Amino acid sequence: MAPADDATRIAAFFDLDKTVIAKASMVAFSRPLHRAGMLTRRLMLKAAWGQLVYQTMGASPEKLEKLRESVLQLTKGWDQVEISAIVRDTIGDVIEPIVYEEALDRIRAHQEWGHKVFIVSASPEEVVAPIAQLLGVDEAIATRAELDDGGRYSGRTERYVYAEEKVVAIIEAAARDGLDLDHCWAYSDSATDIPMLAAVGHPVAVNPDRELTRAARQRGWQVEQFRLEVPLRERVSMPAPKQAAAVGGGAAAAGAVALGMWWGWRRVAAARAPAPSWQQWRPAQRR
Repeated sequence: MAPADDATRIAAFFDLDKTVIAKASMVAFSRPLHRAGMLTRRLMLKAAWGQLVYQTMGASPEKLEKLRESVLQLTKGWDQVEISAIVRDTIGDVIEPIVYEEALDRIRAHQEWGHKVFIVSASPEEVVAPIAQLLGVDEAIATRAELDDGGRYSGRTERYVYAEEKVVAIIEAAARDGLDLDHCWAYSDSATDIPMLAAVGHPVAVNPDRELTRAARQRGWQVEQFRLEVPLRERVSMPAPKQAAAVGGGAAAAGAVALGMWWGWRRVAAARAPAPSWQQWRPAQRR
């Protein structure tokens, strides 16, 4: 596929968990939320067990939906401002050590080519938006929860950016920014993101689960393994905790460990596939 003439019409859409960072973002914030009294030790142990079972055995869409609903009820009444502050104050310690070096290299390459870079995640806006700022990308698209009149979570979502809804979100971004999806890139580890990968001209399966591995082989998609976790402060300037970006209005529910049971560690260990060279494609040089 020939690259588009105008690099500003190209974007790269990155899933977050197990694609850009090495663990589920929600699980990563479990300790800060526990220290703040938002989560009990019992919930943390229950979530850890659920994560282990899911990593080993997987879960059906029906079970995941049931878990999502239970998590939303758990976070009902939590104060959005308080959750956002916890994330801002701890993001450096929590996320800084677990970024994949290969993902950061890929993000920087797209930026050097003049492409916009998005993080597109089912995790909450409170978590995803500050991570996106930390990584220096253009925009975060994430799940947004409903707030009541007092700024507390109502137990319902306004937008759940998951599976096909990710496609809706990137189509909206493409229409707004004049992007040509046939020349855009997408990266993900999960079979739930097959619709997003299929929506762009350059899909890349990263650390894929079994179902995505099969789909990628059948469709001739690029398959790669990101392995190297690099301290982010060695690659980018780390903001002080209070300088991390706050999330805009209507941010999502943030039941970190319990949500980690749902979003975290979604892949079952897949056989390591040889990674084709992504660098064989380059934007055309302008004259």
